[in-house]
Amino acid sequence: MRVFSNYILGILVGIGIVLGLDRLVPGKLNQVLHHNAIYQDTLKSGKINSDFIQGSSGSEVVSAGIKAQFAQNSTLSDNEPPKPNDIEFSRRNAITRAVEMVSPAVVGINVISVREYRARHPFADDPFFGQFFPDQIYRQKVENLGSGFIISPDGYVLTNEHVVHGASQIIVTLTSGEKFDAKIVGFDYDSDVALLKIEGKGLPYIRFGNSDDDIIGEWAIALGNPFGLFSIHSQPSVSVGVISAVDRDFSRNSDGRLYQDMVQTDAAINRGNSGGPLVNAAGELIGMATMIFTESGGSIGLGFAIPSNKLKRIYEDLKGRGEIDRDFWVGIQFQDVTRVIALSLRLPELKGAVITDVEPNSPADKAGLEPADVILEVNGTPVEEAVDLRTFFRNNDLRVGDTLKMTVFKNGKKETVKVRLEKRKK
Repeated sequence: MRVFSNYILGILVGIGIVLGLDRLVPGKLNQVLHHNAIYQDTLKSGKINSDFIQGSSGSEVVSAGIKAQFAQNSTLSDNEPPKPNDIEFSRRNAITRAVEMVSPAVVGINVISVREYRARHPFADDPFFGQFFPDQIYRQKVENLGSGFIISPDGYVLTNEHVVHGASQIIVTLTSGEKFDAKIVGFDYDSDVALLKIEGKGLPYIRFGNSDDDIIGEWAIALGNPFGLFSIHSQPSVSVGVISAVDRDFSRNSDGRLYQDMVQTDAAINRGNSGGPLVNAAGELIGMATMIFTESGGSIGLGFAIPSNKLKRIYEDLKGRGEIDRDFWVGIQFQDVTRVIALSLRLPELKGAVITDVEPNSPADKAGLEPADVILEVNGTPVEEAVDLRTFFRNNDLRVGDTLKMTVFKNGKKETVKVRLEKRKK
């Protein structure tokens, strides 16, 4: 720094010579050099010496240059070693702040369930000896683990239904190390969501975000209890990725569960992460980690979460009623449209599902549907044949109170009919 300042001083003295500073008496030149010494002290002290302002006319050029150099030098901190606090601040970002915000609301869930196993005797199928050797039923305690998160300060916890399915005891562990016995408030098997309750007040919780505002490519943070690691230190594991896609729909699986409108992420989701939160960089809930595609049993970057808006609706229903009422009926029978039917009804195309019967006082009857009406579309889903209509009812998250918007060919023209689903009559 001293070499650099002397270099600047040499330039300024040269300028002074051009301006007539060479005619200064030696005393004046010594005064200029004195100002340079003051400048060096100024750099060390961090304050501008008053001598800079009170310099004689012969040193005004130099003192002005020194002040300009000081002002410039005060902004140059690249060569200064970073302070520890600066390094710590630079390591913190939106992700670390979001993790710090939501981690206390993440919980580990340990489940003990009793499963029955049936053992058949080798003679069980023998027509005579079989009556002496009935099947043996064994009951065995099975431990399972998963993740969850607190959704309200009074202790409501959301997780996957498959985590607590058939549970005889549920233990919820907080990041503080506290353990609570939890009870099931309600669950929805189809959508794979369960609502638990622990006794507590003023608990940390995660706020619902709006999953309709999800941006493909934005940060996605998964927290949970993979492989039971939460039990080692009562601390959730964190993985980071992005939202890879939204509105992923899957057909009803072999277990009878239906996953729709799923949020896809490449944040690592492994065994034990089920039921854990997926949050954005603002610390808002955007989904619940539920399933993965894998060939190895571990994460390959294809994870799926139930979106937060769907979770919020299910949470409110389970909290209020303890269940999701899916025992609805429409009150119609239907079949494929044949060529004969198409010609008799003057259908422009050979497609749709023709109604063959409408039950009196049913939702379909109240909506004005009649035999010989042809259903062409339901809630935006085309109906090419009768199986498409059956698939729609099987693979959609429908419940009592929902409204179906149908496009129907009726009396020689297309009409829009709204059918409100009602609870099935006993």
